[in-house]
Amino acid sequence: MFKVLEDAFVELILNSGFAQFFVDDNYKFFIMILVALFFLYLAIVKKYEPLLLLPIAFGMLLANLPNSGLMNAPVHHLVDVLGLDMSTGLPYLTQVEGESASHGGLLWYIYQGDELGIFPPLIFMGVGALTDFGPLIANPKSLLLGAAAQFGIFAAFLGALALGFTPQEAASIGIIGGADGPTAIFTTTKLAPELLSRVTVAAYSYMALIPIIQPPIMKALTTKEERMIKMEQLRTVSQKEKILFPIITSMLVILILPDTASLIGMLMLGNLFKESGVTQKLASHASEAMMYIISIFIGISVGATTRADQFLQFETIKILVLGLAAFAFSTAAGVIFGKIMCKLSGGKVNPLIGAAGVSAVPMAARVAQKVGQEENPNNYLLMHAMGPNVAGVIGSAIASGIFLSIYR
Repeated sequence: MFKVLEDAFVELILNSGFAQFFVDDNYKFFIMILVALFFLYLAIVKKYEPLLLLPIAFGMLLANLPNSGLMNAPVHHLVDVLGLDMSTGLPYLTQVEGESASHGGLLWYIYQGDELGIFPPLIFMGVGALTDFGPLIANPKSLLLGAAAQFGIFAAFLGALALGFTPQEAASIGIIGGADGPTAIFTTTKLAPELLSRVTVAAYSYMALIPIIQPPIMKALTTKEERMIKMEQLRTVSQKEKILFPIITSMLVILILPDTASLIGMLMLGNLFKESGVTQKLASHASEAMMYIISIFIGISVGATTRADQFLQFETIKILVLGLAAFAFSTAAGVIFGKIMCKLSGGKVNPLIGAAGVSAVPMAARVAQKVGQEENPNNYLLMHAMGPNVAGVIGSAIASGIFLSIYR
């Protein structure tokens, strides 16, 4: 009797997650758990974009607990099926998937929303319902700042090609420079799904670290006098203009780049919910309940793709470095173009708003406001920075559409 209990106890220990840490290279899972705990610290203690970083970090933690099975794909029995070849009239035997031999893990099913390109457009709908395109309409020149800030995407694309990545992989890596997690997911699932975990973790991590990454670049490229520039108040934009903007933008962008239809279409639909004045409840649900739910699903499923055996590779380091370079180049390009506009306008444009051209709405605009107020407490740049910021959302989607039209 005691022998049976002893054997059962030994079997329990050997099959536990603790025991798995000592099998082959499974120590790597322990490393990823430490990384997950560090990200949780940043989210909870440092409050670095906790709505993004906390679910990603916890998904990373769950996926790297050995034997959890949360990201296991379902396994199906193969069934022999007798068919008839219509071209020859002869019978043939083939195998198809039958009933499930084992069901997949919970997070694997949630992850299908990422892999099938469902979640990113829904997030864009929520972003659209939250976004006021008024600053962009009032100051159309801010489109140029949003476009300039996409420079990092193409710089990282060229860098990735130089490091030996395929054009499809390079495009997926480059899109990190847009600072737009949903666009990074959408592009990578279409072009290089094998890189999805690394690209999306890099994109969302750098988005969360915007308050750390951007200010040193902004300060290095501007003078104190430039950072102190106060901009004139923007004109009032009519409701008619705000209603027409998403309709006209959808038609123009999608007709030029049909591959942007999912992202741009949902972004502008969400904005039309907000600005039409007749669908307030739809706008409210899209920007609150739906967006928060989808954000949870994206965060935890993206984090769950970072299994140690797939994530801890030298290729991951290259992607993280390229992603950081892309983000830095995008910020720098936006600021430099802002300086050019400052000179051409006779000192009426604060170059800091160019850094908001990356599409992290409204984080990048808030950073521009914060850096400006450090030099001049009476400087209010937020609304001016929102123009390039929302232009960056459109710009990153267009960059994605260009890559998809060329390389898919």
